[in-house]
Amino acid sequence: MLSLDLPHSPSSPDLAQATRVLVVEDEDLIREMLVLALEEEGYEVVTASDGRVALTLFQDADTNEAQFPFNLLVLDLMLPQINGLDLCRLLRYQSNPVPILILSAKASETDRVLGLEVGADDYLTKPFSMRELVARCRALLRRQRFSCLPPAPVLQLRDIVLYPQECRVTVRGEEVNLSPKEFRLLELFISYPRRVWSRDQLIDQVWGPDFMGDTKTVDVHIRWLREKLELDPSQPEYLVTVRGFGYRFG
Repeated sequence: MLSLDLPHSPSSPDLAQATRVLVVEDEDLIREMLVLALEEEGYEVVTASDGRVALTLFQDADTNEAQFPFNLLVLDLMLPQINGLDLCRLLRYQSNPVPILILSAKASETDRVLGLEVGADDYLTKPFSMRELVARCRALLRRQRFSCLPPAPVLQLRDIVLYPQECRVTVRGEEVNLSPKEFRLLELFISYPRRVWSRDQLIDQVWGPDFMGDTKTVDVHIRWLREKLELDPSQPEYLVTVRGFGYRFG
């Protein structure tokens, strides 16, 4: 199911420091190899063999700890009790921003898009190279760290107001809930109104140059943003498609 070409050099100490990874995988061998590879990187690894246990680990986190107890979730889809897609949906419904890397033997484009649509940040098909998995984990953790950099001032364009310090957005005076990627996309669009962005440029700016997933994830997130910002998502006024080029705002 996977290649055992384990990485030999850990990531930088600063990135690995205090990094907690939850691995949810019901196959013992794969779970053990994931633990070995991630611990080699210096991460603290917690495991679960079914979705219900994983959900409990998030819900029962000590209230004295950080609000979100894990820095990364490595999630198999075919799980007992609660499957991976449902777990992903539940976490996003609860506004949990933990980066999620899905592992699945389902390799079709439809399956990958579905995984991204329910809130995953990346999708890796089985069999996979352990070296590639570790690289994807590093990339997700780097992007999470970069998202914590000092925010920009309050941004406003027409009826949309974005508050970076509060990670909050209002549309026509009403607050809307955005995922971390949706928020970063909107922040980028408002910062450069009317600039046309290609999918590759948006991937580079929001997901980072190390992103290894499908560029269709951009279309998925644009559709989600339109549903939350537009009066009529089928005829957008804010997020406009520039055919043959990409997207622009306003």
